[in-house]
Amino acid sequence: MSVFTNTVLAAGSVFAEIPKPIEGTPPGANGLLTILGWVSWIVFAMAVAGVMVVAGKMMFDHRQGNGGGQAATGLIWVLGGCIVAAVASGLVGAVVTASGGSA
Repeated sequence: MSVFTNTVLAAGSVFAEIPKPIEGTPPGANGLLTILGWVSWIVFAMAVAGVMVVAGKMMFDHRQGNGGGQAATGLIWVLGGCIVAAVASGLVGAVVTASGGSA
């Protein structure tokens, strides 16, 4: 067996020993869920603002004769952040489920 295979098998045994969390919502979780709701609202508001700022930069650069290509790179980063924010709960749920917990 290779070193890589041994490492993967060892990592799998570590994940297998993670205990499952208690089913249901723990007491006092409503406050945390409220905070997460506000955070997600703020993140998506910032994402919309980021797209608007990049669009403004692109328009300004185009008007100045620069073509707006440098601002387009910023748009890629903003959209990448939007994708990560949108799939955050799915990513965490997949990791927890794959490690033997319940999501």
